Amino acid sequence: MIKPTHLLCSAALYASALLSSAAQAQVQPATNSFPAAVPITINVPDARDVAYPGVIALDVDATDLETGATRVTEKIPVEPGTKQLALLLPEWIPGNHSAAGKPAELVGVHFIADGKELAWHRDPVDVYAYMVDLPAGAREVTAHMIHTPALKGEPGDRVTITREIVNLEWDQFTLYPAGHYVRQIRIKPTVTFPAGFTAYTALDGHETGGGNRNTWDVTDYETLVDSPIFAGKYARRFEIGNKVWLDTVADKPEDLVIAPEHLETYRNLVKEADTLFGARHYDHYDFLLAFSDRMSGVGLEHHRSNESEYLPKAWTDWAASDWDRNVVPHEYTHSWDGKYRRPARLWTPDYRQPMIDDLLWVYEGQTQFWGLVLAARSGVQTKETILGELAAYAGTFGITAGREWRPVVDTTTDPIFAARRPKPFATMSRNEDYYTEGALVWLEADQIIRAGTAGARGLDDFAKAFYGMRNGDWGVLPYTRADVVATMNQVYPYDWDTFFRTRIETPGQPVPVGGIERGGYHLVWKDKPNPYDAGRATEAKMLSLAYSLGMVLDGDGKVMSTIWGSAAFKAGVVPSSQVVAVNGDAYSADTIKAAITAAKGTDKPITLLVKRDSHFETVSISWRDGLRYPWLERSGGIKGPGGLDLLLDPHRAQSSATKPATAKH
Repeated sequence: MIKPTHLLCSAALYASALLSSAAQAQVQPATNSFPAAVPITINVPDARDVAYPGVIALDVDATDLETGATRVTEKIPVEPGTKQLALLLPEWIPGNHSAAGKPAELVGVHFIADGKELAWHRDPVDVYAYMVDLPAGAREVTAHMIHTPALKGEPGDRVTITREIVNLEWDQFTLYPAGHYVRQIRIKPTVTFPAGFTAYTALDGHETGGGNRNTWDVTDYETLVDSPIFAGKYARRFEIGNKVWLDTVADKPEDLVIAPEHLETYRNLVKEADTLFGARHYDHYDFLLAFSDRMSGVGLEHHRSNESEYLPKAWTDWAASDWDRNVVPHEYTHSWDGKYRRPARLWTPDYRQPMIDDLLWVYEGQTQFWGLVLAARSGVQTKETILGELAAYAGTFGITAGREWRPVVDTTTDPIFAARRPKPFATMSRNEDYYTEGALVWLEADQIIRAGTAGARGLDDFAKAFYGMRNGDWGVLPYTRADVVATMNQVYPYDWDTFFRTRIETPGQPVPVGGIERGGYHLVWKDKPNPYDAGRATEAKMLSLAYSLGMVLDGDGKVMSTIWGSAAFKAGVVPSSQVVAVNGDAYSADTIKAAITAAKGTDKPITLLVKRDSHFETVSISWRDGLRYPWLERSGGIKGPGGLDLLLDPHRAQSSATKPATAKH
């Protein structure tokens, strides 16, 4: 059939158009679409050092022990004419060294004024900010919220409420108005606890009412956040110094029993700190101490208190728990180092401004050092355990490959970007080593001063000069790196700037054993763990072969960690795998230790059957040095106590710092 002419012409024209378009597409250059940045508007006002009008009324219901949910009501006065109120959940919380606030745990948020629900939205830039629209004439906003903390401990989460213990940290569930220094915001706290619970905190003016309702005096928001609560069904309070108390709660009442001679070590701790620093920077102090294996562990410093947690038998099984008790002297030291004296860029006017952590090798590193020293001097821990802990530090840095590329100062950024999450190969990536390597550096500094002054001076003199001024002042006196170096030179002239620059700021340094060796000890290797390592391994039910094959195993042979570059690492035995057999025999801790011992000094390989996912593989590891664990031993030829012995020996004496402090911040 022949098509009509006009149809043929239309088809021809259409084909021609297609060819023309194709030709143009080939000739014309391709163009991409490039967006332009949309400006970000900052809606939350910066903090100013001016008083917020009125007093916030805070009412907390902490009686729900089943779900752990804490119900919160805040009544917040507002200035006339305010159209929008920016309320902030704390984000950068002192002592956490990172943005540690958890908005995801704050639910059921409602805002009411004059009996009407108010519209609000979360700021798109600052997600910790709740932007509340106010009606004309509003004078007060009531906030209703529910805090839902973790019920099981996962990385980054804390269990804070059990059927026997309530740990309240105000920053987790209270909001504060933006635009003011937090010390300029006044607040009146009230908390209702379950019947029969006793509450402890450093807050002033405690009163109790019906239904276990507890109130405290009006305080500022900064002091509130710095004054957490431990409340417990089973609780005991001990006076251990002039206006110093040890406030304890536990899962079971029998865990709060302490022998008189052991309680005396905590009194010694207060005396030793008074002697060391020569001044107190608190008007009263509460050691808040929980004994529990149902909560997530905590060790957090505050100016007039600390939150610490022991394992349940830390007092009743005193000798076996010796390794576990250092958290208390460490956190107590922070009242001077970290709270009163604080790196200038770690003090912030509110909890919105980011913190700069680069001086944590002083804030935490020197506190770690003094925590060990004060523990030994007081008897809270034995000298043998402290020597074991120092040995563990030194031994670990000998197998830390990450020291080659990453200096100590860079580990101060770890809390911010790593947030203590597990790492596949921590010895290569490094962790928060400013604590432990920092402690070894400060130990070396102490021994340099002792040697240079024939024992007349030591780091104790730095502590008095740097932390011990203005008895009774419990404000904040910031410092810089230059201040640290200048005070060290006042104590003992030396090139401290180069000393710290080399050891703290330069990678690839030798293992920091200078303080140990100057102090009359040296690092040795034995075939069994030292007291500190033995205690923590027993509690964790783990077998550390870190210094031999290069891995740490749990009770079932699962690989918890592998040391980068170790024999196990080279054989492909990595975290998530499981050792199921050793030289043909079923895995047990005794079996693998016996195999390592039998292979010592021989060329005989150790054969492991390893399961990873659903795959089984037989690997051979050559290791001829046997079991190895770090210890410190006295160096030969030294008569009498060495510098490290003198450092750890008791120093306590009555001090003027034991007098009640009268100054306020």
